[in-house]
Amino acid sequence: MRDDDGKRLKPGTRLVTAGRHESVAGRGIVNPPVWRASTILYDSVAELRAAGRKPDDGLFYGRRGTPTQWSLADALTVLEPGAEGTLLFPSGVAAISAVLLSLLSPGDELLMVDSAYEPTRSICDGMLRRFGVTTRYYDPMIGGDIAAMIGEKTRLIFLESPGSLTFEVQDVPAICAAAKARGVTTAIDNAWATPLLFPALSHGVDISILACTKYIVGHSDVMMGSVTATPGHYAALRRTAMALGQCVSPDDAYLAARGLRTLGLRLRQHEEGGLAVARWLAEQPQVARVLHPALPGCPGHDLWKRDFSGASGLFGIVLNGGDDAARTALIDGLDLFGIGFSWGGYESLALPVDPAGLRTATTWAAEGPAIRFHIGIEDPDDLIADLSRGLARFESARR
Repeated sequence: MRDDDGKRLKPGTRLVTAGRHESVAGRGIVNPPVWRASTILYDSVAELRAAGRKPDDGLFYGRRGTPTQWSLADALTVLEPGAEGTLLFPSGVAAISAVLLSLLSPGDELLMVDSAYEPTRSICDGMLRRFGVTTRYYDPMIGGDIAAMIGEKTRLIFLESPGSLTFEVQDVPAICAAAKARGVTTAIDNAWATPLLFPALSHGVDISILACTKYIVGHSDVMMGSVTATPGHYAALRRTAMALGQCVSPDDAYLAARGLRTLGLRLRQHEEGGLAVARWLAEQPQVARVLHPALPGCPGHDLWKRDFSGASGLFGIVLNGGDDAARTALIDGLDLFGIGFSWGGYESLALPVDPAGLRTATTWAAEGPAIRFHIGIEDPDDLIADLSRGLARFESARR
């Protein structure tokens, strides 16, 4: 998608224009309408058979999508320069599962980052193991040294940057270069940054996965995942998705597309508020460490400065001493932070996390219990005041 001068449109503009084809939007309608369909009718048997020979060329059956889903998929594809296409899934975990099942066969080896999302580890240690796929976990800070781990049976290297719960930023270009030199595919869970802050394919990744539930939707009311792939990988992923019967409802696709249009504005607000709160927390004696990629103390901070164009609102802290009871006292009394899973919506969240049991290649050692925060779009001064009272409760409870 280019402007009149032939120059590539900037990402913020692509958020507005992508996927809104005239044939989809209709006569003067700004947002692509909701097309609900299961059965598609044909005027003749000959027309039905002709459509069956090219089922991806237009309306064929509801599971294969309607213009509502296609417009969202097209928009997400435009955000990743170099992509062939995007597939939509009913959740982020469904998207991750489809990628792993598409690329791995019995006897293959998967290199999985040790800081991966817990459900991703569960898939590896459960389903993939039963199917005869070996998973080896690697240090998220390994960088180009991952070349020494790549063996004859290695088929896929899976990245997540920043890492789930602990927020290590990986050297994605170095890992991808090592993989490409050995003909190994790379995939990344890019939900923290989205393509707006980190266009993964431009940094050498073959397949970019989003939990659209988070920042794409942005309102905590839709479950969805997506997979955007380079040429050479998209077709196989699509075959797997169709074989598994994976699809999303047009109503959910409509809501996700509507959220996508304001992604740039929301991410800037999340970044601003998140940094304000994170910097304040870093100065508090009850906090041992702040795990925020945009702050110097976070592992991989220099890589974040090199590769990312901004930060989102998700980060963690390690408390200075105390136990779970003291951490619970802090969280339970918060007024402006919800207690719940997921993130990416407009409200702030606080979640107790315990990464130690989710590591095998590396060891998680901490000065105290950890909390993951998502900073919404509230005024950060109000959030800081709420957290100040929470830290006072923590202080009292840890004595």
